[in-house]
Amino acid sequence: MKRTRSSRHARLTPRIETLVQLAEAYARSCSRLEDAWWERELGALIGDLLDEHNEEGLNAALDHLHSNSSRAYDMLADMIEAQCECLSIAGPGATFSVQLIALPVLAWSRFNIPSGTIPAPLLDTLRVQLQAHVLAADARVALANFLFSPDHLPQGFCPTAELTRELGEAAIHHRSVSIDPALLPESMKFLSDSRYLLGAVVVPQGQPLFRWQEKDGKRENAERNWLSQGGNAMQPLLTGCASELLLPQAYFSACRDTDRASRPFSLQASIEFLKTTLDIPAAGLRAVIAPFYEEDLVEYRVGFTQTADRQVIYGLVWPLLEAEDENSDVPAQIETLLKQHGIEQVVQLDHRFPVEFCDDCGTPLYPSPDGEIVHAEMPEEEADALPKHLH
Repeated sequence: MKRTRSSRHARLTPRIETLVQLAEAYARSCSRLEDAWWERELGALIGDLLDEHNEEGLNAALDHLHSNSSRAYDMLADMIEAQCECLSIAGPGATFSVQLIALPVLAWSRFNIPSGTIPAPLLDTLRVQLQAHVLAADARVALANFLFSPDHLPQGFCPTAELTRELGEAAIHHRSVSIDPALLPESMKFLSDSRYLLGAVVVPQGQPLFRWQEKDGKRENAERNWLSQGGNAMQPLLTGCASELLLPQAYFSACRDTDRASRPFSLQASIEFLKTTLDIPAAGLRAVIAPFYEEDLVEYRVGFTQTADRQVIYGLVWPLLEAEDENSDVPAQIETLLKQHGIEQVVQLDHRFPVEFCDDCGTPLYPSPDGEIVHAEMPEEEADALPKHLH
């Protein structure tokens, strides 16, 4: 996914230099016909690199363009993502278009947020709801039988492309895909987090994928019906959680939308958690907002205290996404949300804090009302209720 990239400067091989040059030429294109030509050239080379599992080369090209040409970087990133999540597969009697999709849900709980294998009957129910409310009439879909945490998602372009092909082949032949939990990393435990079902939609080439592409379909109706009926079907997977379902869509777009939606959701979850754990109203809490930097601004952190005390008892990380930077009015957005959820005392600090973590436990340090960054410490009697890791 397109994110803030580190300042790596790997040496470019001749083929990756060609990839960079094609992306720069594509960025300078001045007509739709020229666009189409560059897209074909780029698509063919990206496809070869994905088939060769050349993850390092793709990232080297992106890192180079990130430092030198933001427009070419965005266009190359879009092309790589498209090649990973979309492809054509020859099937019985037709050539099929394949689209990798994600079905996201946000959840928070004082207990562990579930992930793992989904029972076959429940997976069938989810597939029925997806086809009834979100997908076009002629679409087939295959779902992986696993509720993924962010730690379980494919780590890189090449694994994503492989999963697209595997799920696409399964959809053409009316199969599901079984995921071996032993091959996946352990999920970190957070108060609030996202979960995903992954699947592939296949249609004969040229046919619509989604309900809202059909003449009588509307995106708003699909979303409303999915949130209602899909939410009911998803609930058995999220026992003990408060949850918010999001509209299924193309994989990378769904992940970005989920990242954006997770920030206000996590903030609300933090406030609800503190209210119930401390048995106080939101007005009994104070929030301190401050920016945190590496070389550039990368995130805001919010420290929570009780209004009668200055000890930071809890914290929240609000990462910057996509084009957000120091000129974005993120602190005002955070403050507005805090006040909407009942917190009346909000302090904004203009310090340039470094992105630092506790040396002992690795948790982030949060801003205090005194203008320092400190470890969040719950009152001793409530400490056992606190999850190990916090967003």
